[in-house]
Amino acid sequence: MNKAIPVLNVAGFLAGDPESKGSFPAALRDAFETFGFVTLEGHGLDESLIASTYKAAEQFFELDDEAKREASMAGVGGNFGYTPFGQEHAKDDARADLKEFYHFAQVRYNQPDCPEVPEFVSEGRSLYSTLEGLAARLLEAVAISLDLDRAYFQHFVEGGNSILRVLHYPPAPDAPDDAPRAGSHEDINLITLLVGSSADGLEVLDREGDWIPVRAHARTLTVNVGDMLQNLSGGVLRSTTHRVVLPPGPLRSQSRYSLPFFLHPVGTMPLDPIMGDHEAYPQWTAEEFLDHRLREIGLK
Repeated sequence: MNKAIPVLNVAGFLAGDPESKGSFPAALRDAFETFGFVTLEGHGLDESLIASTYKAAEQFFELDDEAKREASMAGVGGNFGYTPFGQEHAKDDARADLKEFYHFAQVRYNQPDCPEVPEFVSEGRSLYSTLEGLAARLLEAVAISLDLDRAYFQHFVEGGNSILRVLHYPPAPDAPDDAPRAGSHEDINLITLLVGSSADGLEVLDREGDWIPVRAHARTLTVNVGDMLQNLSGGVLRSTTHRVVLPPGPLRSQSRYSLPFFLHPVGTMPLDPIMGDHEAYPQWTAEEFLDHRLREIGLK
């Protein structure tokens, strides 16, 4: 039997449907405990905004290296703006990932201009704002599922260091079969929202050691637990290993694009376990945790 991560519909919860107030958080917790991942339908995101952001991303990454590097900037805990090909790697893999990317950050940071593709910045900022609001609502469901006040995360994520990463995996027709488009890793943050992708390749490692493909679909949203939330929950919610693999044959000659939104809290948020295994998970602030992990993956 083919394995797949659970599919849930979030529309009722977002609309305040009384029946969904308890049922959706419970189903979300079950998915996060078992897989650490879930596919969401009914999220209400503007499909035209997603499509226009992907189109602008393709135009941006078609620019020459000099023009793209002009869109780099120093930021909090890493780089905002453009990060070149071959700079990031998984924490336990010295090989660089086969990707380049651009980070959108909080409005308080002056995003680099991109005069060649101005709509790239405007569309990216709009999508960032939309995903930030949706992520906050999903954390309400997480809080309810953990028997916390539904607003538990609210003041920790307002003004946090969240980023929208616009990813480009260039063609790699001559790369070895095991070369990582994105090496096996876990996300650093609280939760990640992945807005479709232009091609398959994302795989999730389950408890039995099997890699489960996550199919690219523009109409669904893939959401997963990050290490910060796993630490806070004492391992009750799983931050699951995942990767992006090269496709077979001629598909390697095509680019792949994706749009993950990483919800980060403010640096002062305590991540000390509030349940689960208190001994296995250390006491950190979000800032300490982020700094440690960015050094592990080569971004700091």
